[in-house]
Amino acid sequence: MCVHAEYREGHIMRLVFGLVLVIGIGLAGFAAYMAKNRIGEYQATLETQRAQLAKNVKMSQVFVVKDKVTYGERIEKSMVKLVAWPDNAIPKGAFSEVEDLFPANGELRTALRVMEADEAILKVKVTKPGEDAGVSSRLAKGMRAFALRVDVSSGVSGFLRPGDRVDVYWTGDADGREVTKLIDTGVQLIAVDQTADGDRTSPTIARTVTAAVTPQQVAALALAQSTGRLTLALIGAGDTDEVAAVSVDQNELLGIQEKVKIERKAERVCTIKTRKGADVVEIPIPCTN
Repeated sequence: MCVHAEYREGHIMRLVFGLVLVIGIGLAGFAAYMAKNRIGEYQATLETQRAQLAKNVKMSQVFVVKDKVTYGERIEKSMVKLVAWPDNAIPKGAFSEVEDLFPANGELRTALRVMEADEAILKVKVTKPGEDAGVSSRLAKGMRAFALRVDVSSGVSGFLRPGDRVDVYWTGDADGREVTKLIDTGVQLIAVDQTADGDRTSPTIARTVTAAVTPQQVAALALAQSTGRLTLALIGAGDTDEVAAVSVDQNELLGIQEKVKIERKAERVCTIKTRKGADVVEIPIPCTN
């Protein structure tokens, strides 16, 4: 009797376990079905939004580089590709026509700075067709390249790079006193030593830096360099404030006040001469005029 009861209880447990298993499988299948439908609906909605976006946003073709391009590399057709770009977000100076980037005469452009993969090619990042990446390609119309002698102290400890802007200070003798004056501001550097690569990151103690200046600035800097010492002060990348005239001499630096000599005029003395016997005597009297 006990054996029969145990058998019956085991049979009921197996039925319950089987029922739970079937219900679980059914629920899992239903969940998978719902998830599949949900994903399908999401994908359909996404495709609809993309299609609508393509209709609303006008796109144009822009040239980008396929892989990383370094300073001084020649830009060849195999190195670029056309990609779709929203018209309202195309960078200024981007190339969209093959004839603009690669002229019919076959002359190639040269990279003036590092360009990462899929980066748009801009006119400021490359030279004109046939030009190399030398200093002359960095000079705007009417500007001249002028070299300044620097050292570890006057050259901002080697942190100067092509493309930086600096203030130029002159230190020398003026009227017998040591004076430091700001003689030029916002001067742009186009080369450090013999390199014009603006993407150089490691500090280098340079001996010369080359600046882009006007002919008038060339004359002023040449005179300043021959009559005293020049020191460069690096300007921050986002600093656009104008700098007023700056001049400091030894007395101002040390807080020494000059003694002003006051010359006193000699008092006017009026006299009359009178004779006493054989002597002539001068007697002071008030001056009347």
